[in-house]
Amino acid sequence: MAKRRLNKQQQWRIEKIQAERTQRAARKERSIDRQLEASELGDEQAGLVIAHFGQQLDVEAREGERAGKVLRCYARANVGNLVTGDRVVWRPAADDTGVIVARQERASLLQRPDNFGQLKPVAANIDHIILVIAPEPEPHHNLIDRYLVAAEITEIPAVILLNKCDLINDRNREQLETLLARYQALDYPVVRTAARPGTGAPEDNPEFEALVRDRTSVFVGQSGVGKSSIIQTLLPNESLRVGGLSESTGKGTHTTTTARLFHLATGGDLIDSPGIREFGLWHMTPQEIEQGFREIRPLIGHCKFRNCRHQGEPGCAIEAAAADGRISPARMQSFRRILYDMAEQQARGLGVVE
Repeated sequence: MAKRRLNKQQQWRIEKIQAERTQRAARKERSIDRQLEASELGDEQAGLVIAHFGQQLDVEAREGERAGKVLRCYARANVGNLVTGDRVVWRPAADDTGVIVARQERASLLQRPDNFGQLKPVAANIDHIILVIAPEPEPHHNLIDRYLVAAEITEIPAVILLNKCDLINDRNREQLETLLARYQALDYPVVRTAARPGTGAPEDNPEFEALVRDRTSVFVGQSGVGKSSIIQTLLPNESLRVGGLSESTGKGTHTTTTARLFHLATGGDLIDSPGIREFGLWHMTPQEIEQGFREIRPLIGHCKFRNCRHQGEPGCAIEAAAADGRISPARMQSFRRILYDMAEQQARGLGVVE
């Protein structure tokens, strides 16, 4: 796994921060132990993590007299990492806070690597990943493919949502339709909508409504495509910061700083995650990247040579599929680009900064 090299000052700073966090966690754990020994905590009950703020989490009570109420909770050290969407067991304290004592089994977990190549959990118990793209900022197939590879590896179904459809014009229509047709041919569902700040949600879009109803969805995509705007149209009473495009770069501005879960009145939950311009895959192996491409997966193991790198070697099954049109040129380009980037990063011993 490729990691970013740190100088001595950076290493000292990280070690100092970790030591301080360890000390704070130890003090908090001692406080929890005292409360448990004094029977100051209430009975165990089910909860749902709806937001995560460092050592503290917002937990929604799922049963009892507090059902539906959100409380700020701390987690016991033996619970492990918690993320938005986790189902937990918690105990209430007298001061309207609580202590998480256990985490229930996860049905799914979405992770992404941080700047140092370490996997960072984003959200749990997701039914599908909604990859939001838009005419502006211009969608790039390589970035879309990185998201889809990540979804395939985590075995979470992915849906492509084209937002800001009102920005489609004669200049970009053909390019967008070609892009979407490529993924529809691979059986990725494609849904369209036009949720934009101040315009409200489309009055008649049953396909979009069915996409989020009675499911837990997480929105991903580069900044500026309108993830927060979509949630705002579905949850008009929520206070969300919606960012536009930078005039200087044409890229989106980040508006969300932590993953948060929202309930829909029609049923279902939405998890809004921080905008990600790059979705690094350098924690994966080349074999996992192959698995992440639907049209390449059936060809694995059919190359003439076991150590085939799919770079012009004789008898390469993937090269043959690309030559006869079973793999599109754009997807083949993405596949090679991802493998090349991984090799470059490993050679340098560096992680890509997102």
